Amino acid sequence: MTTLPSRSMSLVSSTPRPLGPFDVGPIGFGCWRFTDADVEKGRALLETALDFGMNLVDNADVYGLDFGGTGFGRNEEILGSVLASTPGLRDRIVLATKGGILPPTPYNSSAAYITKACEDSLRRLQVEHIDLYQIHRPDMYTHPSELASALTALRTAGKIREVGVSNYTTAQTDALQTYLGFGIVSDQPQFSLTHLDPMRDGTLDRCLREGSTPLAWSPLAGGSLATGEGLAPELVAVMDRLAEREGVSRGAIAVAFVLAHPAQPVALIGTQNRGRLAELAKAATVRLERDDVYALIQASDGVPLP
Repeated sequence: MTTLPSRSMSLVSSTPRPLGPFDVGPIGFGCWRFTDADVEKGRALLETALDFGMNLVDNADVYGLDFGGTGFGRNEEILGSVLASTPGLRDRIVLATKGGILPPTPYNSSAAYITKACEDSLRRLQVEHIDLYQIHRPDMYTHPSELASALTALRTAGKIREVGVSNYTTAQTDALQTYLGFGIVSDQPQFSLTHLDPMRDGTLDRCLREGSTPLAWSPLAGGSLATGEGLAPELVAVMDRLAEREGVSRGAIAVAFVLAHPAQPVALIGTQNRGRLAELAKAATVRLERDDVYALIQASDGVPLP
């Protein structure tokens, strides 16, 4: 009688991820598309996300220039209005925002600019402090010691609690960390089945080494991993096979792939549809094993792994 090997434990972890003293769910709510100024709609959307454990709310001062937004800082203003409208809502979220993009320059991380950018974000968000403040993109013409001094002063003043980076190389992150007296708790790279660079350029390896948490933006590749539009047929076929097996959508498989990495990323999703939030929340319950994730990677690459 042949004994079949037992299934191994799923690589997908639904456990909370640490951000300094905060614990956040494996899926976060991103505000890039949070452009509707209707406070009641925004509150309902945010509360739905929270009900599904998406307590990390990620914003940026530059959000508001896309997806029908009306200008720089607008999405922070909308979120601020939502938080102000509902007592207790601020206490349910871990509030993250970003600064450092200054159209059309495009980047500025000087001490004077970052200090003002953070204070402007506090005013727009109508809060006393930001839980996680991230530098949105690296300014290669600011010495990391200057940026570190500004972030340290903001943290000492209680205006921010923790610091992270976004779209940094590992060398840029290490350079900033050298001048900080506290740890960088997050790194926000683009990471999805169609953008595997963080697995190969050292970004996720640095997170593993330092114990920082990756916050994956665009885990659905702008929605293409849900619709299948523009994807290789081989990748769609593998995703659909796993989706059928797990009883979830193709999009949930894409998000589960991000969650499966041992660095325990948080997948930031930006849907403005409450039903889609419910659908994608199921990603945390998906079972993916090594055979599954490597089948997905090889289908995405279009070539076998060596």
